[in-house]
Amino acid sequence: MPDEMFDVVNEQDEVVGQAPRREVHARRWRHRAVHVLVFNRRGEIFLQKRSLRKDNHPGVWDSSASGHLDAGEDYDHAAVREAEEEIGLRLSSPPARLFKVSACPETGMEFVWVYRCEAEGPFSLNSEEIDEGRWFAAEAVDRWLAEAPQEFAPTFPLIWREWRRRTGAG
Repeated sequence: MPDEMFDVVNEQDEVVGQAPRREVHARRWRHRAVHVLVFNRRGEIFLQKRSLRKDNHPGVWDSSASGHLDAGEDYDHAAVREAEEEIGLRLSSPPARLFKVSACPETGMEFVWVYRCEAEGPFSLNSEEIDEGRWFAAEAVDRWLAEAPQEFAPTFPLIWREWRRRTGAG
């Protein structure tokens, strides 16, 4: 399978070139990703457990759907694509943008736009990407992150803290 091509970006998230995924990660170049947080009517969040076959952060919990932008792709298109590819959630339009996280070591040098939408499931999980998925109350996620942050992909705690700060609940 050919290596995916990513846009390489500068400190202002402006495209300065393109390179294969493997090289972007090995050289820790800035690039782009999206995370989609899916909530149900009860206010629970759907989290996915990353497949043990993943090259980065296998077997840990993460946002409902997430992924890199392909070269030339915009954030909104990537959010819609990743929601469908990972959990089978078809969105007729991009979900609501919540906030942007700057590229840093915790994000793997990714600029990340975080999105929010509502759906009830059930979802069709992509077995290449996800081993399982479950709904969690926000308070349960708070406790879990406090007790076992190593059970999450490194970007998720950053996103969760910022979401809780912005919603006045954390």
